[in-house]
Amino acid sequence: MPSSISRYRVDKLVQFGLAILSYLTVALLVGILLVLLSNSLEAWREINLFDFLFGTDWNPSAFGEPAWGIASLVVGTLMIAIFSLIIGVPFGLCIATYLSEIAAPRTREFLKPVVEMIASIPSVILGLLGLLYLSPLVANVFQLSNGINAMTASILVAIAALPTIASISEDALSSVPNRLRESSLALGATGWMTITRIVIPAAKRGIVAAIMLGLGRIIGETMIVLMVAGNSRAFPHSLLDPVRPMTANIAIEIKEVVLGSLHWQSLFAIGLVLFLMTFAVNALADLLINKKS
Repeated sequence: MPSSISRYRVDKLVQFGLAILSYLTVALLVGILLVLLSNSLEAWREINLFDFLFGTDWNPSAFGEPAWGIASLVVGTLMIAIFSLIIGVPFGLCIATYLSEIAAPRTREFLKPVVEMIASIPSVILGLLGLLYLSPLVANVFQLSNGINAMTASILVAIAALPTIASISEDALSSVPNRLRESSLALGATGWMTITRIVIPAAKRGIVAAIMLGLGRIIGETMIVLMVAGNSRAFPHSLLDPVRPMTANIAIEIKEVVLGSLHWQSLFAIGLVLFLMTFAVNALADLLINKKS
């Protein structure tokens, strides 16, 4: 009896600790939102919201009338994010499927840590490799004067996000019960049919979570896009144009502005927009996951 009571108290203590950590996570999220709001209030009072969101000219330090439009920054961010996902998701799922369903145990034990080690490569190293090797290749292939553009940045950011997508997707696929695979094979399905029609749909929640975490890595990337995206504030029209994503714009300008100035406030407003974009994508993904068919 005393041991049962002890185990009960330990279980309750663990539950209480996990609940506290969960609420702290929510509090941290709300705190970040409040910091962004409080530091961008002046920007929302002084700058027209429509001009801020849809204006294509960002030039706060212009002589005369400053321009506060972030549309070009938003489009640059979305271009890199979307193209990086187009590259990273198929490659990540292929790697995860091979490791989980096809590779021998020894091969899996060797390859998975190797894939995960890519995440430990500093962003500045990937940016440097992009400057030295990838950007000249892109310039030669597309006959450009230089390859510092959205496409080069997208490829490198996709590489940076690949370990997150591949590793978490592999964990999700590996967690699918073997009885589902055995039942499918017993009914006459091929191995490939079992993977595509049984295993992957059963692991869709984990796969979507992997993609969302990868997207967060992509949108939040700063150093790579700072080095190889081109840092042009002009409105981009294709992946071959130089762009300045929102993260790069904040990193470039925050060190040059006066603390508390309108320019300072507007950079926090950009951070708030970025925060809300990420939150909206995650909320949409959660709705899709929980949508009943």
